[in-house]
Amino acid sequence: MTTEPLAADTATAEAGRDFIRDIVQADLASHKHSQVVTRFPPEPNGYLHIGHAKSIALNFGIAQEFGGQCNLRFDDTNPTREEQEYIDSIQADVHWLGYDWGTNLHYASDYFERLYEWAEGLIRDGHAYVDDQSQEEIRTSRGTLTEPGKNSPFRDRSVDENLDLFRRMKAGEFPNGARVLRARIDMASGNINLRDPVLYRILHAHHPRTGDTWSIYPSYDYAHGQSDAIEGITHSICTLEFEDHRPLYEWLLDKLPVPSKPRQYEMARLNLTYTLLSKRVLTQLVRDNHVSGWDDPRMPTIAGLKRRGVPPAAVREFIKRIGVAKANSVVDVGMLEFCIREELNRTSLRRMAVLRPLKVVIENYPEGQVEELEAINHPDNPEAGTRKIAFGRELYIERDDFMESPPKKFFRLSPGNEVRLRYAYFIKCTDVVKNDAGEIVELRCTYDPATKGGNAPDGRKVKATMHWLSAAQSKPAEIRVYNQLFANPSPNAGNFAADLNPQSLEVLTDARVEPAIAESNSPDVMQFERQGYFVRDKDSTADKLVFNRTIGLRDTFAKEVGGKG
Repeated sequence: MTTEPLAADTATAEAGRDFIRDIVQADLASHKHSQVVTRFPPEPNGYLHIGHAKSIALNFGIAQEFGGQCNLRFDDTNPTREEQEYIDSIQADVHWLGYDWGTNLHYASDYFERLYEWAEGLIRDGHAYVDDQSQEEIRTSRGTLTEPGKNSPFRDRSVDENLDLFRRMKAGEFPNGARVLRARIDMASGNINLRDPVLYRILHAHHPRTGDTWSIYPSYDYAHGQSDAIEGITHSICTLEFEDHRPLYEWLLDKLPVPSKPRQYEMARLNLTYTLLSKRVLTQLVRDNHVSGWDDPRMPTIAGLKRRGVPPAAVREFIKRIGVAKANSVVDVGMLEFCIREELNRTSLRRMAVLRPLKVVIENYPEGQVEELEAINHPDNPEAGTRKIAFGRELYIERDDFMESPPKKFFRLSPGNEVRLRYAYFIKCTDVVKNDAGEIVELRCTYDPATKGGNAPDGRKVKATMHWLSAAQSKPAEIRVYNQLFANPSPNAGNFAADLNPQSLEVLTDARVEPAIAESNSPDVMQFERQGYFVRDKDSTADKLVFNRTIGLRDTFAKEVGGKG
């Protein structure tokens, strides 16, 4: 997997230019619009994912850049799948990414009365009718891409009969699925979306905002364009799958007494390697307990990224780098990881932690003596200052930093080999202590007092510098090491369980961290030297420290899992 950003569209992205922005700029220059108004219109039926972040950044970004306005509008037209939890999480995610809608918060449900009145107008004008066919019968009669559809036997009902039935649908007289309201367009159209699409369906369900007021709800295609028109949206930006819906979007705007005529534009959606962004799959991952919840740090949800410690600035930079294109493509997840590392390398304070501790006893160091050594907080930022770390006779080092019988190019600690302890001294291993099972449980070492600070006055060199912690002063912690949720670069949404990565989470319960980590309640990500970037998890308490690995210092995932594909 690549760890450098892809070259495609980089120049365009860095210049802040794309075909959508070019259109907006031209429309403003020609005075077609005096102000740009965009919108981000999520359905509150799940948590947002990083694909939504692209839409958020584009819509809010354009409004900011051109001095316009971006609305946050919830498309709450399906109460069976919508919850207040999702509404709250979406607002939190937009704010976390760094954007704000001000007073421009709207809901499709704000317009239910007007949408209903307009639907009656369509019936009176002969452009809509009530259909008694079942959902399956409607689907079958719509035809295929090569065969025209068939007219409904109820297509020629009178205006009076249609109005009567539609009003009775609204009054709740009929059960779910008994009838629908359809637009009367063209059952022979080459665009299946124009073959008398459903505008309203009967749905007896409690709505999070309107309660039990409504027994019928508008379809997405009917509510979306009209909500755009009511809000005066100038540029309605969608992903490519809505391109075939644009003729219906425009047909409805032409037939209804809308206050404005927005224009729809389509862009490529975000696709990432090793990632599935299907809301159906994400919902199933949560429901089937493959993950701990919507904010599981392995999830591509914005909540998951936040809990993992990904900085919003890195997400914004990633969106900027991938640009806005007209054709679908797959972006290497390595580009996102590159942006995360770049941002965290710049902003994160350095600390030391030992994830898999191995005890070291320095036999020639005075018992009971403790030294305070000075450590820098950030190598590239002197203003970040320094901190004190304790050094004593008993230490912990990383278990992987020792080998009893090392290969030729292993330069870390081994019997008779000398290494540098960061900020401290040179040490040499003199003995290995094992338990009855033959497992190494302790190392006996000596240190050279003349090498304080990590340099030898006689000029001798060592080939390895290792991090460490005082056994007495360090604190216990649980470390959760996260990797990609899927082991396949192109996971199969239809059988995603087969592609789940069994190494996506490793929990280390015996880790040790330096006191500066334990004493800080900061939500900021820290770099654990030589380990990666880590953030305190919400499960962390005063009695139990818990940290999530945001990302490693370098990309080793593809090599570790032997990614398929």
